[in-house]
Order: sequence, then C-alpha cells, then structure tokens
Amino acid sequence: MIHAHAAATGVGCARVDRWPDPRAALVTLPGGNHALGGDPDALTPDDLAGVAGFVDAPGHWRPLLTGADPHVGTWRRLFAELPASVPVPRSDARLLGPADVDALAALDPGSAWIHDTWGGAAALAAAGVARAVVVDGRAVSVAVPFYRGERYEDIGVVTDPAFRGRGLSTACAAAVVHDVRARGRTPTWTTSPPNLASRAVAARLGFVGVGEGVLHALGVPVPD
Repeated sequence: MIHAHAAATGVGCARVDRWPDPRAALVTLPGGNHALGGDPDALTPDDLAGVAGFVDAPGHWRPLLTGADPHVGTWRRLFAELPASVPVPRSDARLLGPADVDALAALDPGSAWIHDTWGGAAALAAAGVARAVVVDGRAVSVAVPFYRGERYEDIGVVTDPAFRGRGLSTACAAAVVHDVRARGRTPTWTTSPPNLASRAVAARLGFVGVGEGVLHALGVPVPD
C-alpha cells in the first residue's frame, strides 16, 4: 500500500533503476516507510545505501536487502479486514482540519509517527482525514488512514499514555472506519503479534484476520 499511498496523496518519492522502462522501483514515505517492487536483479546493494527503516518487499528481495545490511531484521505483521456486513457504532471523534494543526503538533512525542505517512502534522491536518479526541487544545487520541490505496485504507491509531483505557482509540478508529466506507473503500488493519492493545481495538470493531507477512528492518532495530 506504500506505492498506492504515494500515488494517491503525492507524499514521498519514487526512485527507479532507469527511465524510461524501469525494471525496479523504491518508494519512500516520510518516517522510514519504504516499498520495493519489480526485479531485484536490476539493483545492487549499493543502490540501497542510505535507506533505513521498514521495507515492504516480497521474499525474493531478501538477498539484496541482506547485501545492503547483513543484520537486516524481520518484523512480523498481521493483516485484518473489516467485512462490509459488520456494523460499526457511530463515534463523536471529530474530523480535524487545517485549524487543528497545533492540536496535532502537540501529540505525545511517542505518538507523532501517526502523521508520518502524510508528511507531518500540518499536512495531515490539511488533508482532512484524521479523527481525534482533543483535550485542552491537544490531540490525545488520533486515528488516520495511515495508508490510502485505490481499494483499501489501512487504519492507524494512537492514544496518549495518560488517556489510555478509556476507549478513545476505539472511538477514533470507528469514526475513520465510517469515513473510509463513505469513500467506497474497505478498512484494513495492520499490527504486530505482540501488540495486544492494537489487536484488541481491531477485534472490538469487528476486523477479521486475513493473513500475515513481514516488513524488513533495514538499518533499524525490530520494534519490541
């Protein structure tokens, strides 16, 4: 979905091995989110110099990634989808706009990754796709379409540690679900096996597991 998100939003950049008639492409979004596609034989490990973060790539790219970083890690990911037949309660989490950039910028630092794939707090606010609970002018829980594709939108959500356990993540994510469906797309959810809090929110909303895969951790540690 990184390729699709970059194409849909104009955020990030794409590099190819040659132009015209490219054989391989590397798409990079802010925050160290990357995707490789095409023929890995069109590139060398040196072509990935300076690439650090989480790389979405099929298994046959692994030898090239190992050549670029002998210690490349593997981060397991679980994929879920929300069937159209599953009803989701309405939520009063409000839609953020350009005037809410300060509220987004005041997010807990550990939660700031939520606006990475949109190019930062100002860009996310301007996009008009984030739903949040705002307390005293500060966003304490935010859900967004972290990746937007042609058919699917993958939802991400964060909640300030001081406000967890109040159902805010579920409320914000539920509001985004309704937005995604209104756009004619299917909501999806991606997380890691140990992230029980994220998995619990997805389960409460009715997401159903559809498979799993991996991201390749290039030049960065695999998250706990």
